[in-house]
Amino acid sequence: MTPAEHARQRAALAARVRREFRASWQRVDRNAIRASWAAEIPRLLALLTTAQQVAAGTADAYVTAVVGGGAQYEVVSPALAFVASDGRPLETLLQRPAATALSALAGGGQPRRALAVGQFTAELIGHTQTADAGRVADLVAGAAHPEVTGYTRMIVGRTCARCVVLAGRRYSWKANFKRHPKCDCIVIPSSEVVPGADPVSPGAAFRALDRAEQDRVFGTDGAAAIRAGADVAQVVNARSGMRSADGRLFTTTGGGPRPRLMPEQIFREARGDRAEAVRLLSLHGYIRRVLPSQGARS
Repeated sequence: MTPAEHARQRAALAARVRREFRASWQRVDRNAIRASWAAEIPRLLALLTTAQQVAAGTADAYVTAVVGGGAQYEVVSPALAFVASDGRPLETLLQRPAATALSALAGGGQPRRALAVGQFTAELIGHTQTADAGRVADLVAGAAHPEVTGYTRMIVGRTCARCVVLAGRRYSWKANFKRHPKCDCIVIPSSEVVPGADPVSPGAAFRALDRAEQDRVFGTDGAAAIRAGADVAQVVNARSGMRSADGRLFTTTGGGPRPRLMPEQIFREARGDRAEAVRLLSLHGYIRRVLPSQGARS
């Protein structure tokens, strides 16, 4: 599986989930927003958690295909489902579209506008939580794969200025992946021997866009400045609106609550110690050892 194929599959999956969320929101009764949306949540929760597991389930095969070698651990896909990027339960996050629409109405917004805001929020959740689960799985698989020393950021499809500025940058295996809602960028794992991708500079990414797309992504004035010779990074604040998944997921085991770290928090707490990162990923159920007779499963 090439990075381009991987990116297309992930983006297509996220887009399908986004469309399903849009269709569900369009069934909402404007006179009973909270109740009618609540009726959609069980089906959407099942859909989204399945999509998260599908997205995460390709990580091992993808990382191995890119860097080669043999994996000692495999990603436990269900561990990356049922939870949002910030660590909250997905079921809680799925209540947000109705709450957003009702808040808009309470603020004096027109019903049509309030419903549009709710739909936007619903689509954003479906797309982002699917894409994030896949990206985090790739990071986890890379951290647990002995051949991976880092990764390169690959921009995908119609992108934004924030992602263009970061195009082609290589990061350590332990670096968290900055992204924004609905971001489709992916991780290309690499080793010291096998590069993950030819470097793609922000300038090259800008020049690959046609003039209309340059204006859309960077704004008319910003695009004109870059065409005139301005540095892309100086035109764009690359960190604006970018984040990484974070937090602690609290689960109940035995006599009381036990904090379960999110994968990117594990990378922070491991402080660059790969053995410690693998130990914590295994302890919190994100990876499991592959038996010699099994081989890595996708």
